[in-house]
Amino acid sequence: MDALTQADGAVSRIAAAIGEPARARILYCLVDGHARTSTELSVVAEVSPSTTSVHLDRLKAAHLVNVMVQGKHRFYSLAGPDVARALEGLSVLAGCRQEKFVPSAPNPLRLARTCYDHMAGMVGVLLNDRLRALGWLSTNPEDNAYDLTTGGAKALSSLGIEVESIRALRRRFACPCLDWSERRPHIGGALGAGLLKVALKRRWMIQELDSRALDITSHGRRELLSHFGLEL
Repeated sequence: MDALTQADGAVSRIAAAIGEPARARILYCLVDGHARTSTELSVVAEVSPSTTSVHLDRLKAAHLVNVMVQGKHRFYSLAGPDVARALEGLSVLAGCRQEKFVPSAPNPLRLARTCYDHMAGMVGVLLNDRLRALGWLSTNPEDNAYDLTTGGAKALSSLGIEVESIRALRRRFACPCLDWSERRPHIGGALGAGLLKVALKRRWMIQELDSRALDITSHGRRELLSHFGLEL
């Protein structure tokens, strides 16, 4: 079989995976970048949970979706920006518009909160995005882990995060932790805990009593902008 024939076959398999209406609804639901459970996707697809599982297996086999296991839950997201661009192109041809994801978490918890011992909520997700955009955080998709680049380690050390001490702890250094309100990753692991510790110590944030919510101080907003380019 020549390369052209193989390419034609691959395109046909992907088109067939997208072409079933329930699977198309699942994929377009995920275009906004937010992960969802199979239960949520079954509602979107308008099919039973068991049928949804079959559809998701087909989409995984076609490398159109990824799955992240977190606790008892499995969250599904698009396999990457190339998939999103292809779906957007098809959407333009079809003249369709997609609804935006609307988080259901209460506003104080949605903005910033603790997730065990690290930072979550919109601020946690944005910080994750900024560290990656700055080239400070690298990703190893094979074991679902993060690591700091040389520049990232230097920058965070200057803020008082003891990077080498954190590495020596008997826990995972850094990993993407799926945010339940934003459905996108924030930084978990020892590094995430170190970032939160520094944010509280420097009074960028204040932990609310009897709540997981974090209040961002005016000083904290300035510091997050100054150090990370994070504008809130």
